[in-house]
Amino acid sequence: MSEKGTGRAKVDEERGISFGMIASGAILALIVVAGVYVWIGHGGSGPKHAEPAPAPVAGSGATGFADPQVDLFGRRVDVPNNPDGQPLLQDSATQHKPTDGDWLTAAPAGTTDPRGWQRVYGASVPFSTSDGPARIDNGLAVGYSHTPQGAVLAAAQITYRFNARPADRDLYVRQVRASAPQIAAYDKARTDGKLPDQQPERVTRYLVAPDAFQIENYADDMAIVRLAARGPINDGKQLWAAIRLVMVWDGGDWRLKPTESRSAQTEYVDSLAGWTKW
Repeated sequence: MSEKGTGRAKVDEERGISFGMIASGAILALIVVAGVYVWIGHGGSGPKHAEPAPAPVAGSGATGFADPQVDLFGRRVDVPNNPDGQPLLQDSATQHKPTDGDWLTAAPAGTTDPRGWQRVYGASVPFSTSDGPARIDNGLAVGYSHTPQGAVLAAAQITYRFNARPADRDLYVRQVRASAPQIAAYDKARTDGKLPDQQPERVTRYLVAPDAFQIENYADDMAIVRLAARGPINDGKQLWAAIRLVMVWDGGDWRLKPTESRSAQTEYVDSLAGWTKW
């Protein structure tokens, strides 16, 4: 193979890995909660060498922000001094109502402003000024509005946090609606050392902010949402990995409902027509 051909093949391979890792990052939490663990980007095998977890800027309970950074696509990501994240001041008057024409299609307020996306344990997660999360409770982002916007915020927060810290049992038990067999499978995976406390930066760098979302179905007790994370250009077209997530309203907040299916939940789309951009 020519040097030029080799170079192109390498670029294509890197693009494929990047796209695959972004897509895998979006679905890793669902794989884990179903009791099956797949290490991102390693074909199902565990890490050969441990990598240090990224050091938090300051301890839990700290406030304020360090200097902002940029993500894989050059977009701003703010870095909270509290490694668990910094909730923003909430204004319930800006929440959408069922009588609004854009009840299912409106974006939560504040996510396009500075501090609307924060790097939490390496992953980019959304913070709104309208629909939560309203507070940090023992390291977990909680307090989402009982709205479609609250559901999609919780979906992104819970999934991405769990991607970054698969062994966070408190998050799993409190924010995932898991059955007793699923919890047992999860605990066994933790005991067997198959779930890292913190994913390394070479993994979390792909846990980028999704470009858009959809509310496929919404009721007071359940919401079906989709998140579209950007991948590379393929044959001249921008592709997105679209993941479907089921959220349930339980105990006054949104929780992620596990799924046993991987293939049925993820697809690739080449257009965001009909999607809501953050």
